[in-house]
Amino acid sequence: MPAANAPKKVVLAYSGGLDTSIILKWLQDEYGCELVTFTADLGQGEELEPARAKAQLLGVKPENIHIVDVREEFVRDFVFPMFRANAVYEGLYLLGTSIARPLISKHLVEIARASGADAIAHGATGKGNDQVRFELSAYALEPDIKVIAPWRLWDLTSRTKLIEWAEAHQVPVPKDKRGEAPFSVDANLLHTSSEGKVLEDPAEEAPDYVYQRTVDPEKAPDEPEFIEIGYLRGDPVSLNGEALSPATMLTRLNELGGKHGIGRLDLVEGRYVGMKSRGIYETPGGTIMLEGHRAIESITLDRGAAHLKDELMPRYAELIYFGYWFSPEREMLQALIDHSQEHVQGTVRLKLYKGRVSCVGRWSDRSLYSEQHVTFEEDSGAYDQKDAQGFIKINALRLRLLAMRAKRLKG
Repeated sequence: MPAANAPKKVVLAYSGGLDTSIILKWLQDEYGCELVTFTADLGQGEELEPARAKAQLLGVKPENIHIVDVREEFVRDFVFPMFRANAVYEGLYLLGTSIARPLISKHLVEIARASGADAIAHGATGKGNDQVRFELSAYALEPDIKVIAPWRLWDLTSRTKLIEWAEAHQVPVPKDKRGEAPFSVDANLLHTSSEGKVLEDPAEEAPDYVYQRTVDPEKAPDEPEFIEIGYLRGDPVSLNGEALSPATMLTRLNELGGKHGIGRLDLVEGRYVGMKSRGIYETPGGTIMLEGHRAIESITLDRGAAHLKDELMPRYAELIYFGYWFSPEREMLQALIDHSQEHVQGTVRLKLYKGRVSCVGRWSDRSLYSEQHVTFEEDSGAYDQKDAQGFIKINALRLRLLAMRAKRLKG
């Protein structure tokens, strides 16, 4: 018998997979509530229409099933702003899973408002970061929303128990889900993330079959490939002279990076909830984008602005990783970052080869690079080298005073 304060209608983040299908049925049984499903096409690379049929099979009304292509929104409004900051968490991770969660939460809240639902639900476990990201984002957008996290409520604590429960409640169990899965995978247009099972011992090399989006760099083409990316206000807008939409740009770069084995990462990271976890990430297009963006910034961004960005970047990346995309501090940092990108435009030439991407050329009509000033040949008076003497003396004054004091104290 549902409790008196049980939700009447719940919007569930639904993938169509076994876990969220079990959650769908569990919510119906536990609360006797009406279910609305939201399935986001984030470019995860799998057919999503079967999720519609499965939701209907489990009793969801056709008008309550939402399958939405959010790829352009994802790249334009979330991935690109993050890449303007050159954001990497703990020096390596390009935040592929982290940046997708606020977008999903945004749509869950919007659907809840439109459908009159009084709660949303997600399938994140109680050990990970995603529960935090989903819920912080939801509360930031709708402070009174009720969030249901079944993994923190039920006693289905193992894969075996989940499958037994599914079979007892007429939830279809795919054949390949019987038994222990070798690892779990989360994917979107920016990356793939693999964790658990065969990856849990960080001393053991990840099996090659874990990698889904990139070829082994050792087996990549023996000839390098050169590409040119055009940038406008810090965003990549063209590839080899062809103007592309944000999602199409990332899709093309993923294909190129995957072909050359670019963007693999084996990382042990510090989760927000306190534990360390090992993940295998593939971010081929994002890795190319990061290299290209830093290259175009190198000739268009002033040293002071660039160094300030680099100082702020770890904080910005941490905010995204921890789930604070919709926080005022992230938005404040974003305003600063976006302002810095006003003149970050031009073209970068990149070399893709055997797991590496490297800049081999960059040019811009907004460039701050002056060959006349840096040349080792005659500079026609553009720079008076004698000026360096006074510059050095002034900057050395405090160091000389410290040295003189130390000399006095030594007697």
